[in-house]
Amino acid sequence: MGDVLAGIHATWEFESDSVLIRFERGIRAPKLFQALRERRIPHEALESVTLAPGKRGTVVLHAVPRPGADPLMDAAAGQLKESCDPYRLVLPAERETLAEYYADELRDALPPDASGPAERHLVAAPEAPLNFKAYDGRAAFDGRQVTFRWFWTGASSEKWKAGDQTFPVAALSGVEWRSPEVFDGHLRLLRREADGSAAQADRDPASVVFGLGYGPVHESLPFAAAVLAAVRGGGGPAVPHQPVPVAAGRRDPADIAERIRHLGDLHRAGLVTDDEFTAKKTELLAEL
Repeated sequence: MGDVLAGIHATWEFESDSVLIRFERGIRAPKLFQALRERRIPHEALESVTLAPGKRGTVVLHAVPRPGADPLMDAAAGQLKESCDPYRLVLPAERETLAEYYADELRDALPPDASGPAERHLVAAPEAPLNFKAYDGRAAFDGRQVTFRWFWTGASSEKWKAGDQTFPVAALSGVEWRSPEVFDGHLRLLRREADGSAAQADRDPASVVFGLGYGPVHESLPFAAAVLAAVRGGGGPAVPHQPVPVAAGRRDPADIAERIRHLGDLHRAGLVTDDEFTAKKTELLAEL
């Protein structure tokens, strides 16, 4: 193939062994698309291809990935809204004939065993390093380990007492992502050596919780996908999780500034008193 089909918010380039999807970065494009930028989808990663009428005079070309082929969709676990599905290309209705041609070409390129789950990830995950701000802490992933640094003003007493946490990839068995757009949104790291009785996310040191403006889909989902891909692709023996205590001495100035900004937001919202704000701000500044 090698032809290009331009739709709303994305362009698909049809190559001999894959589809290269380039996402629009305009202000109207979903933020998840802007974060992903572009993705190469091998034909062997696809299960089926459909073309159906869309809304307001459009048609939708939809490539359905095989289970286990794409860490992003595995992490999403069916929670993405249709408008944020990176496998849907929305086109004006007048391009239906052209879209049908490409749909047929793509169907013919699918492997014979396309209906079964993939044995490994076939689509590249977002690249580390990645980080995002949750309600109760900041999550960071450098490709080898996940770090949670708690916010004094958001973390539960259980998390604050446990201290900041570091989880090597080899100590993890998976990731649980619950969209911030539903109740109880969170990111939970599943540990290889766990007792099986997971606490609520707001009390679990292996979880960060989302909220209004915290852990948005375009930040937390690529993060979850990158960790999941590392867990499934890294292998290695299981390593018991060891909490990492808060380091003594100087802290990262950017982290301290972020905590002060968060404290100020709570103070302006009336959730922290003047005395509490002054005392905690002084304490944070003393760590610089």
